[in-house]
Amino acid sequence: MFETGDARIQLTVVDETATITLARPEKLNALDKPMILALERVALIIDADPKIKVAIITGAGNRAFCAGGDIEAWSTETAEDFGLQWVRLGHRAFDALARLRQPLIAVLNGSAMGGGFELATCADFRIAEPHIKLSLPETGLGIIPGWSGTQRAVRRFGAQIIRRMSLAGESFNAEQALTHGLVDQVATQSQSMNAAVVLAQQICTRSTFATSATKMMINAAEGEDPERALEALGGIAAAHSQELKAGLAAFRAKKQKH
Repeated sequence: MFETGDARIQLTVVDETATITLARPEKLNALDKPMILALERVALIIDADPKIKVAIITGAGNRAFCAGGDIEAWSTETAEDFGLQWVRLGHRAFDALARLRQPLIAVLNGSAMGGGFELATCADFRIAEPHIKLSLPETGLGIIPGWSGTQRAVRRFGAQIIRRMSLAGESFNAEQALTHGLVDQVATQSQSMNAAVVLAQQICTRSTFATSATKMMINAAEGEDPERALEALGGIAAAHSQELKAGLAAFRAKKQKH
């Protein structure tokens, strides 16, 4: 178990697979600020570990994957703090997860509501249990889907399905979500994590570099951090060039003379 800064965000690594668990089942795994900061920290830990090839994220219990932002936590914020702190911190954490170099698999062990759906959207693959529901209820509360529900979710799933969820308040069960492409697989409660492990093992058999590079390019095609993808891949190509080797040799020779 890794130190994440918050016991409600747990990180374990077995072989080449990291597992993130939202461990606040009594509150439907709803997120407050310390948990959001811990999620960002976990993403940085995973991204920096060369031994980790794939990551899984899930929730504790079987009622909710994540109920989104803890209403008791954000409803007392001033308008300025809500925008500049709550929304901004959530974006930072979710962006870090969505932009992991490793593929991320979400195991939806329960419903994903509001920010929980936005969190699931960060994953490359979603495996849902049959009893789950997906929803974006924010406009019913007088707020907007503020953790990229109108941006990343639209890019990944299409505008119309997000209109139905966020403007009309539609929610979808697992089979409906599968039909609409919101999830990739439906597995029973006893098999959902096994299904994720099987997928993770399949990913681990593939080239680590090619997988990371391909994920970056797919993300860039979706408008997800294209600048970093282009410069990272360009930097890799340049680092293999003979010109760089010659330039570094000349630099070192010149440094030794002085």
